[in-house]
Amino acid sequence: MKAFNDFLSTDYGLMSLAVLGITIGMAFFFIRYFMSEMKKDKPGP
Repeated sequence: MKAFNDFLSTDYGLMSLAVLGITIGMAFFFIRYFMSEMKKDKPGP
């Protein structure tokens, strides 16, 4: 519980939370972007 409290109340914990959020957001963006580009480039019959 102490680790979780430190994670949410210290400056380095909040910065880690921000980095995790940005990284997860970028992962979703790139997955969505690459999937749409693969659909666009798919050769038709």
